[in-house]
Amino acid sequence: MASTTKRRARLTPADTGVRTMELTTITNAVHGEAFGLAIAIYFYLTGLSAGSFIISTLAYGFGFEKYKPVGKVGVVLATLLLIAAPMFLLAHSGRPLRAWHLFIYLNATSPISWGSFLLSIYPVNCIIYGFFMFKGNAKMTKTFGLIGIPLALMVHGYTGFILSFAKAHALWRSSMMPILFLVSALVSGVAMMILVTIIKDKFFSKEGKVNEEVVFGLGKMLFWLLIIDLFLSLSDLAVHYFGELESHESAYLLLFGAFAPLFVGIETLLGKVFPLVLVSAPSMRKVAVYGFAAIIVMLGIFTMRYNVVMGGEFIPLL
Repeated sequence: MASTTKRRARLTPADTGVRTMELTTITNAVHGEAFGLAIAIYFYLTGLSAGSFIISTLAYGFGFEKYKPVGKVGVVLATLLLIAAPMFLLAHSGRPLRAWHLFIYLNATSPISWGSFLLSIYPVNCIIYGFFMFKGNAKMTKTFGLIGIPLALMVHGYTGFILSFAKAHALWRSSMMPILFLVSALVSGVAMMILVTIIKDKFFSKEGKVNEEVVFGLGKMLFWLLIIDLFLSLSDLAVHYFGELESHESAYLLLFGAFAPLFVGIETLLGKVFPLVLVSAPSMRKVAVYGFAAIIVMLGIFTMRYNVVMGGEFIPLL
């Protein structure tokens, strides 16, 4: 994208008056893409992992016995998703074989340094937690489940910190970004567990009957999480819209610009408002309806990740 810069040079000979010379330089400066689709997928998968892990601890860590049927599935999915997620991060880096440098060249003020260790410790904890769960050791399962909750939150929360520290991109420059990422992770994790429960019970159980108590219980959770997510995302958007020029432009991009169909249409209306109506209406209390709501919620949260990453870089740096 072409950009124009103006520089003023002042010549002040001792024996003459002041002369001013203006020099205009036109350059074709193209700003490189810091993040991209691979990073949006990485954010999405880590969120699903964190959400599914926390759901799995409801029974084995906090004693909610009705959620025990999804406990083992939750920890398996959390582990697999957390193994797959860094693959997109490494692919985006362009130099994956140098990833080990992050562990020896440390920067205590960098969320990337912290994230490198969290991405290594968290899946190990998931494996240990799952091992004791399948072995039937309730005490150790609870211990590693409770240890894993802050790890899961930090693994996904640090991604929000990475974006919020990028002060040159107005859409990312928000202290709410880590909280938005955490809440949306829980939303997508609960939605995924609703869908997984329906598929598991319908096609892979002897009875072939869906556990409605689990589905409707997770649906109630989804309802409140969607309300919180909507409140946080719209509050953040309002702050941007009525803020400084760059922040206003980023909000305008989502509401009326190139990203409006994705943000307003898919992320907000289809991915949040519509499923919120579905899981709140008593007449819609059906397994199939909750399954459909889970699908569009997951689509909405992926679109949110895409909008944040790609939308944040859409407006050129000045």
